[in-house]
Amino acid sequence: MSDPTTHWIVLVVTLPTTSATARMRIWRALKALGCGALRDGVYLLPDTEVLRPQLAGLGDETIREGGTAWLLQAGPADTADEPRYRNLFDRRQEYAAFIGLLAEAGKSVPASTPQDVNRQLRKLRRDYDALRAIDYFPGEASAQGEQAWREFTALADKVLSPDEPHAVDAPIPRLDPAAYHARTWATRKHLWVDRVASAWLIRRHIDREARFLWLDAPRDCPPDALGFDFDGAAFSHVGDKVTFEVLLASFGLDRDPGLARLGALVHALDVGTGFVAEAAGFEAMLAGLRQRAHADDDLLEQVAPVLDGLHAHFSTSPTST
Repeated sequence: MSDPTTHWIVLVVTLPTTSATARMRIWRALKALGCGALRDGVYLLPDTEVLRPQLAGLGDETIREGGTAWLLQAGPADTADEPRYRNLFDRRQEYAAFIGLLAEAGKSVPASTPQDVNRQLRKLRRDYDALRAIDYFPGEASAQGEQAWREFTALADKVLSPDEPHAVDAPIPRLDPAAYHARTWATRKHLWVDRVASAWLIRRHIDREARFLWLDAPRDCPPDALGFDFDGAAFSHVGDKVTFEVLLASFGLDRDPGLARLGALVHALDVGTGFVAEAAGFEAMLAGLRQRAHADDDLLEQVAPVLDGLHAHFSTSPTST
C-alpha cells in the first residue's frame, strides 16, 4: 500500500467461561484469521473491508456465548512503532514449518500411488492457501515458500504423470464438429481424470463414432490420429485450461452449463485449483474402477455412465457454492 502506516482493528474480548466448546471455537477462529496478540484477550488485524466484518462477527459471537467484546480502530501514535506492530504478523516460522512439511512429503512421492499423490497435493495446497491468506505483509519468507511449493508440485507432476502436458499460451480456435466424424483419437494409456473425461466428451458430444488408441508414449501417436492431452497433441492444455476444457471451448460446448461444471471438476482434480464438492467422490470412484478394469477401453465403458449422471446432475442442480 502507498501509506506506510497500517490502520488496525483491535478486538478486546473476554472469552466465555461457561462453555468450553464455544471458547475453543472462538479461539480457533481468531487463530485461523492470523490475529496478532497484543496480550491475552487483545487481538489485532489490519483494518480492511474483508477482515473488519470477520473480527466483528467473532466479537458478536463472543457476546452471544456470554463473553464480552469491544471492537476498536487504532493506529500507532508514532510511525516509528509501525514495525513492531507488523512483527506480530511475521510468518517466517510458519513458512519454515510448511517448507519442512513439503520436504518430508517429497520423500514419499516416488513410491506413492497417483491417488495418494493427488490427495497429498490437495491437503498441502489447502495448508499453503491458508498460510498465504494470513500473510498480510509478505516478504522473503513468502517467496521461499512459493519456491518450495513450485518445486514440490513439479516433483509430484513428474512422478504422477511423466508425460503430463505443459500448457501453451495460444488462442483456441472454434472448430466444426462435422469435420471430426469417425476419426481416430489417441492419448496416453492408463487413463486418469482429464484423459478419461476427455474421451467420454469426444464420444458423447463430438465424435460418436470415435475410435481410441491408448499410447505407451506420445511419440507412438500415428500421424493421422487426433492426439489429446500430451505435448504436441491436437488438443491439450492451453493457458489455464486443461484438455477437457480446451475441447469444450474448441467445439462450443462450454455454453452447456452441465459440461462447464463438469469441466470445473476435471480442472480441480487435474491441476488442484478450484473446488467442486463432487470432485473427491468422483476421484475415489475412478480409482476403484481403474483397479478393477481390465484395460482402458473397459475403464472408459465403466466411467461413461458415471459422467453421464454427473452431466445430468450439473445441468439441473443449482451451482455449488
